[in-house]
Amino acid sequence: QVQLVESGGGLVQAGGSLRLSCAASGRAFSLYAMAWFRPAPGKDRELISATVRSGDITYSAGSLKGRFTISKDNAKNTVYLQMNSLKPEDTAVYYCAGLSRSAVLNSPGAYDLWGQGTQVTVSA
Repeated sequence: QVQLVESGGGLVQAGGSLRLSCAASGRAFSLYAMAWFRPAPGKDRELISATVRSGDITYSAGSLKGRFTISKDNAKNTVYLQMNSLKPEDTAVYYCAGLSRSAVLNSPGAYDLWGQGTQVTVSA
C-alpha cells in the first residue's frame, strides 16, 4: 500500500515562492496519477494541478496556471508543486493525492490516496 507524506509548507511573504514535496512509500508510485488539492469555498477540495502516471502530461486549474506547476519524479517516488508569486489568498492546507485508475482528474472523490496535508501561509 502506497502512503503519501507532504512537506515543504510554511510561512512566506506575498510574492514569494515555495516548493511542496509529496513523498510516496511503496513500489507502485509509477502506477498513480498524482495531483495537488486545497480546500475552496463551497467545495470539498479544488484541484490545483495534476499529472499522469509518467509525469509527461500535466494539467493546472485555469486560475492558477502560470503560478503553480506540478512535476512527478518516479525515480524518487516524489511529486512536487512549485508555487510562485504567492498571494495571501493562497493560504491553505495543501494535499497531495494519488489515483490508480482511469478517472476524471479534477474529482477529489476519485482519488485512492491522500496525504495528511501541509500548511502554507502567505502574509501580506
